[in-house]
Amino acid sequence: MAPRPVVKWAGGKTRLLDRLMQRLPPGRFKTYAEPFCGGGAMFFALAAEPKRRFTRALLADKNAELVTLYKVIKDDVEPLIDRLRGYQDDYYRLDDAKRRERFYEVRELDSQTLGPVERGARLLFLNRTCFNGLWRVNAAGRFNVPFGKYASPRILDVEVLRAAHEALSVAEIHLADFSVVTNELKKGDFAYFDPPYVPVSKTANFTAYASDPFGPKEQERLATELARLKKIGVHAMLSNAGTADAKSLYLRHGFVVDSIQAARSINSDPSKRGDVTELVVTTYDVAVKPAQPAKPAKPAKPAKPLARRRAAG
Repeated sequence: MAPRPVVKWAGGKTRLLDRLMQRLPPGRFKTYAEPFCGGGAMFFALAAEPKRRFTRALLADKNAELVTLYKVIKDDVEPLIDRLRGYQDDYYRLDDAKRRERFYEVRELDSQTLGPVERGARLLFLNRTCFNGLWRVNAAGRFNVPFGKYASPRILDVEVLRAAHEALSVAEIHLADFSVVTNELKKGDFAYFDPPYVPVSKTANFTAYASDPFGPKEQERLATELARLKKIGVHAMLSNAGTADAKSLYLRHGFVVDSIQAARSINSDPSKRGDVTELVVTTYDVAVKPAQPAKPAKPAKPAKPLARRRAAG
């Protein structure tokens, strides 16, 4: 099967992939980089065989739990599968009250005291059983999303994990700032950036994927780094919130800025879910092919009339 994201991640790009792929530079890339990996939707799409678009990949994130999970999927996927099977079998045997209790027991574990396989399995268990599949941490870096009531969450998906294992075989995975990855890029390489977004309002400043903040200074530093990549011939694409501040930042650096509509599916208030405007920024010119109109169906041929029977003589 084709590889796809193994975690549900706030801001994931699965629903936008078709429009992002329309804006890719042509050809293959020696190196593909995703410095804010998150759910890795773009990486997994470009890694699909037999038309993988790169020779090697550089992935980075500031979330230590997520980076550990990806390294385990790359190097120890079968032990991870075995551990998740144990999680799933135990969970399905419990009633609702015991499931809730089990969730909070796992959530309270100090992940830094766990081995890599157990740490990766813990993340996937919590991701499948927490409220709305949201990963959020507090200032101390501790996961703090409450329990989500699901009748039969799919804690283990063997095929998805093995497909991700194959895709990650050509990836270097870093717990690092985005600049650690971009410093390795050269002319002809391609990078996709999906950073914590510029907040659309004072109450919508959700950047809690990791304990380190990503504020205005970091947004400016990132834009400056894109300008450097453009200068040395690295193609780069970036997603961000469709705010006036974000648009001004990238236009000021001379990038191509386009607006698209994106579905927001993660919000504690269902009334606030829906379409929002996002920016797609590129350091190169983009010619998006318009969607081809569906060909009109050919009119059906009229049925041949049945031959009339001759009247009996």
